[in-house]
Amino acid sequence: MAQDSAEDLQQTPLYQRHMSSGGRIVPFGGYALPVQYPTGIMAEHKWTREQAGLFDVSHMGPCFLSLTQRSGDPAADHAAISAIIEPLICGDILNLKPGQIRYSLLLNESGGTLDDLMIARSPLFPGGLYIVVNAGTKEADFAHIEAAAGKRARLERADSAYALLALQGPEAVNLMAGLIPEATDLGFMTYAAFDWGRDKVFISRSGYTGEDGFELLVNADEAEALWDVLLADPRVKPIGLGARDSLRLEAGLPLYGHDLDETISPIEADLGFAVSKRRRDAADFPGARRILAERDGQLIRKRVGLIVEGAPAREGAEILDGAGTPIGVVTSGGFAPSLGKAIALGFVPPEHTAIGARLLVSVRGRAQPAEIVPTPFVPHRYFRKFV
Repeated sequence: MAQDSAEDLQQTPLYQRHMSSGGRIVPFGGYALPVQYPTGIMAEHKWTREQAGLFDVSHMGPCFLSLTQRSGDPAADHAAISAIIEPLICGDILNLKPGQIRYSLLLNESGGTLDDLMIARSPLFPGGLYIVVNAGTKEADFAHIEAAAGKRARLERADSAYALLALQGPEAVNLMAGLIPEATDLGFMTYAAFDWGRDKVFISRSGYTGEDGFELLVNADEAEALWDVLLADPRVKPIGLGARDSLRLEAGLPLYGHDLDETISPIEADLGFAVSKRRRDAADFPGARRILAERDGQLIRKRVGLIVEGAPAREGAEILDGAGTPIGVVTSGGFAPSLGKAIALGFVPPEHTAIGARLLVSVRGRAQPAEIVPTPFVPHRYFRKFV
């Protein structure tokens, strides 16, 4: 993509750093972002699995949702903000501890997925939530949340005043130990605010690669300085969108707009864990009747993982039974550098979801053997902190 075309797109605070590092810029979610750097996607992928990769994910939709009027009672204020967001999702926000993050799904009334998102209880401000939504849906998501909040809460967007960086890989914790040592005390799916530069940086122990790592929300005017400090360490290299996608695919993580959409429920997407027990018991979330019935077995399709023999099967490829009859579709697919094999995610009827089941995938008109396997394809290496 030519640089002059990129100027028609939104640029993150780190755009010039990508250009000076030789990033190949492409349009993504309305932004000009690097798909890869000169070493290439394969090398970037492997580096992240072995060392530490640094990603610019500032195109995502971070925001803060806070009560317009606080009572002064932290528990009551958290209950009030939870009561605003919970009717939109299937997760239990009420029982989050300060600083705890929950993966959840924003649902429509029929139980389909409007987006998947991260929601965290603020460790600083009672009655406050830190939320991160996907880039392609953030305008609709923000409007949806604001409409539900009305005058009870205020949504403050953080996607223009801040940059969001992701540091992922086995060396990420050692890098963080030298930069902000206190952040290494975070457990997986928790976050806190730390002093850095002239302001605070919000750091979560999370990510979307399957590796241990951190996401850092920093003021836009300090983003380049933080980027430079991290890349000054030889264990860190910049990583583009291409490797980010292959890493999340190996980790068996869904991508909204591909493995999730407005017709797909949490149960169909094999994300039943995101429907919290308290919410299931109360059946008080959008599409509860459908979702609970699917949880009880009334499914017509389910997301599965596939090892594909031969060329990678891309999104839209038909999944066939042993007789060659179409039964489903691939929603994400590609080559897995860590495995040296082609892998895919897709949807098939429940009777074809048994681990070890042999199917076929149509790739450029040719039926290639495929096998149902457990996901993640590559084991997650998140840091679990037990207290």
